[in-house]
Amino acid sequence: MVRGKIEIKRIENVTSRQVTFSKRRKGLLKKAHELSVLCDAQVATIVFSQKGRLYDFSSSDLQKMMERYEVHRREYFGAERQQKQQFVQELKNEMAKTLDQIELLQLHCRKLMGQDLDSCSVEELKEITIKLEKSLTIVRSRNV
Repeated sequence: MVRGKIEIKRIENVTSRQVTFSKRRKGLLKKAHELSVLCDAQVATIVFSQKGRLYDFSSSDLQKMMERYEVHRREYFGAERQQKQQFVQELKNEMAKTLDQIELLQLHCRKLMGQDLDSCSVEELKEITIKLEKSLTIVRSRNV
């Protein structure tokens, strides 16, 4: 006899839901036990009923397993968080460099437009003049 597939959705009938919960809980805990025996794995399963009752299975000391889980979780998520923080710091550094470059380019552009020339040395003014003359020559050669 082949069992038909059921649609996974909330069971509306309270009695049927409680019976299904009880059967599936027992099945889940049985599978957890089998996994621990067959594969020599440390298994812990925790289930809370709708009314808040606790059902659990542990192949070894549950408290020690929970502590081990917490250590593993902190290490995993701590390393992940550190990677994210490092990535964000690298982005901030890159952004700061880009902003500095933008500021220099804007200053250079203002100087070429004849603004903020009072802070320029004589050498800088000569360089700006040469650049402007070269640009003017290029523009005139295009128009010819």
